[in-house]
Parts: sequence; structure tokens; C-alpha cells
Amino acid sequence: MKLSLLLAAVLIVGSGSTAVGQQAFVTGGQTNVLLDTATLSSVGLDLSSVSSDVIVPGDLGADSVAFDINARTETPATSFAYEVFALAPFSGSIEHQGSVFFNSDTIEVGDFSIGYDATRATGSNSGFFVESTVGLAAILFDVETPTALTATADTLSIEANLLVSAEFAGVLGDAGLTGADVGDTLVAATAVPEPGSLSVLSLAALGLVVRRRR
Repeated sequence: MKLSLLLAAVLIVGSGSTAVGQQAFVTGGQTNVLLDTATLSSVGLDLSSVSSDVIVPGDLGADSVAFDINARTETPATSFAYEVFALAPFSGSIEHQGSVFFNSDTIEVGDFSIGYDATRATGSNSGFFVESTVGLAAILFDVETPTALTATADTLSIEANLLVSAEFAGVLGDAGLTGADVGDTLVAATAVPEPGSLSVLSLAALGLVVRRRR
């Protein structure tokens, strides 16, 4: 067998391997949101418009919206990394741009950041939260334990309910709203595996080929 053919075979085997504990890094995609507008209206928040960079409709139906996930080179940069197939351990946050307006555009929330705080992982809360960083700057929602989750080397998909956070309930002046289900979210992210996808076995085989060639 020629060296070039054997080397190609080694590279194919190595690139297809996913080591236990391998990380992947979110690079883009969309976060979709379907809000329960009737519930929000009942507490004095009437959806009025969205900014031009918000995708309408999103992938959760005609009344949903979607926000592009910022790249790792944008500002603010998405920095979320996770373990392939397991999700945890993970680190960082998923950042977005785009705003939603309420009450004749007098209230703005947007440029959402999805982060994690272990102290928020109580009851049905997963510990993940959604924070508005423009207009009304506050944690708006806790993310409930996902109903569906996929975490591969190139795709991260999370489906879950959005629950009113204690902070948002405080802004609305009704602590009893804490934990109320006000919508659904679908994170549909693209990802790349950590550098160095060749397995140790493949590298050893490559060394053997080079030695034999010499």
C-alpha cells in the first residue's frame, strides 16, 4: 500500500473518533422562543414589536421569534463549551443580539445571555437562566429541566420551558409569579469539537507508517 493511501485511511479513522471527555464549542445557530403572551398581558406586559435583527417567525410556530447566536469572535462573544454526549461539565455562556418591546415600545428587553448558576438549580430549575442585558437589564427567566437534549460534537439542541425568575417577578411587583411557565425555548446551536481530533491510536499508526517508509 502506498504511503499516501495508508495516511489517508489513518486520518479518516482519526477524524471520526470522539474521545471520552471531549469538549465541543458553540459557534452559532439560533435560540427560538415562544412566549405565552396572554399570561404576560395579564401582568401588564403587552408585546408590541421586535427589532429588525430578530427572526420572525422562529422554529416554534407562527407566533415564535428567534435570535441568532453570536459567534465566538463577536462582541459579546459566545463562550459556551460542553462535553460531547454528556453536556456536563460545561462552561461559559451563549450570547445573542436583538430586542423585544412591550407596552407600545416603552419597555425593551434584549441582547439575551444564557448562563448557568448552580445556586439556581432548585426544584425543576436546571440552573440555566436567560438574562436581558439591554433596556430592562435583569434575569428574566429560569430554564426548566430540558424536555429534550442533544449534545454532539457539532450540534447542541435544548428544548425547555421558560419560568419567571424571582428577579423578574420582583420587577413585575408580584413575587407569586416566580416559577410561572411563560413559554418555551429551543436552543439550536452549531458547534465544533475541540482541536486535536486525531486519536492517540491514529497518531501511533501514523508514526508506524513513517518509520516503515524510512
